[in-house]
Amino acid sequence: MTADQHARRLRAVRVRATVVAVLAVAVALVAAGVGLVVGLRTELTGDVRDAARARASDVARVIEAGRGVPAPTVTSADEEFLQVVEEDGTVVAASGNVEGLRALADLSPGESTSVDTPLDDDPFLVVAVGARDGDRELVVLDGRDASGVSDATDTVTWLLLIGLPVLLLLAAAATWFAVGRALRRVARAEAAQRRFVSDASHELRSPVATVRQHAEVALAHPDRTHIEALAGTVRDESVRMQRLVDDLLLLARADESALSLARHPVDLDDLVLEEVRRLRTVTGLRIDSTAVSAARVTGDPDALRRLVRNLGENAARYARTRVAFSLADSGDGRVRLVVQDDGPGIPAADRRRVFERFVRLDESRSREAGGAGLGLAIVAEVAAAHRGTVEAGEGEGEDRARFTVTLPSAGE
Repeated sequence: MTADQHARRLRAVRVRATVVAVLAVAVALVAAGVGLVVGLRTELTGDVRDAARARASDVARVIEAGRGVPAPTVTSADEEFLQVVEEDGTVVAASGNVEGLRALADLSPGESTSVDTPLDDDPFLVVAVGARDGDRELVVLDGRDASGVSDATDTVTWLLLIGLPVLLLLAAAATWFAVGRALRRVARAEAAQRRFVSDASHELRSPVATVRQHAEVALAHPDRTHIEALAGTVRDESVRMQRLVDDLLLLARADESALSLARHPVDLDDLVLEEVRRLRTVTGLRIDSTAVSAARVTGDPDALRRLVRNLGENAARYARTRVAFSLADSGDGRVRLVVQDDGPGIPAADRRRVFERFVRLDESRSREAGGAGLGLAIVAEVAAAHRGTVEAGEGEGEDRARFTVTLPSAGE
């Protein structure tokens, strides 16, 4: 797949994700809007119905008290009417605004309905309450103007019609940017994975080619082949491949957040002094450990040993004459390990990149001398797994390069 095809595929994914998200948000907002309008209408209608029923009940109580049928009155002639009717629909009494009119609703006690009246163009909500006047069964009708309900729900509906498109536009923009950001991370991860696989294949090809070359020479010229030399070459290249595979597996587990570490008190100064002794044995460099003091951390001894060794090997690889270790518990809950060398140093622009995988600042250096470019990446992963940090900087005095690892002290 070409870069253009890959970009088009990611763009199509971005568009589809945005469309699906907007449709889902639209369905949810429409459903919520409909529910809001229906609920508001029901609530307001219920309030009008309750007020009408309460007023009709007041009139019914007066009738049933034996005081006769009163002349009903209303507070607002434009918004309410009262009628007292018999079972056959005959109007017995009415408020002044509907006096002389027939019964405006045919309802049984407890019922309600909307009716058109001559009082207003908007319908009235009418509620019926039963009352007994001697031997007569009467019905008290109280009608209320329900235009306020329609006005309120119409206002909310218009606000929703204006607001929903705006919310959809905001949702679309947010989704577009969020998906784009996620896809950019995915694209970077895919590119890093492809680069990782390519670099790993290239690194493994070198020792495999060396073993194959020596084997072919041995087969072509068995009389000139020294078994000890061939076995030594195969052993060295096998060790090199094993270490590379181990490094790759460790980094792969770190990528999957599956880096399993033991948690024990570890005397970090013992690990540092162990590495100092090893470097004094295998190199001709001057190894300075005078600044190493006691310091204890909580972590995985093997992983911390690997961190110290990788730092030591990196410093020894580039040092001209000297490698210096310092270790101290600063008293603020942090332990600081510093490894310096008098090699060429690290340019300021490369001090973050140096912890990336398969990075060699001097690409012309041989792979045998320069390593696979995984050592410092492993240092960064191990430090992070111990809630610590590592940074590269400029050395002090005669030293040109400095690596500082900061870890929580034991008990923190």
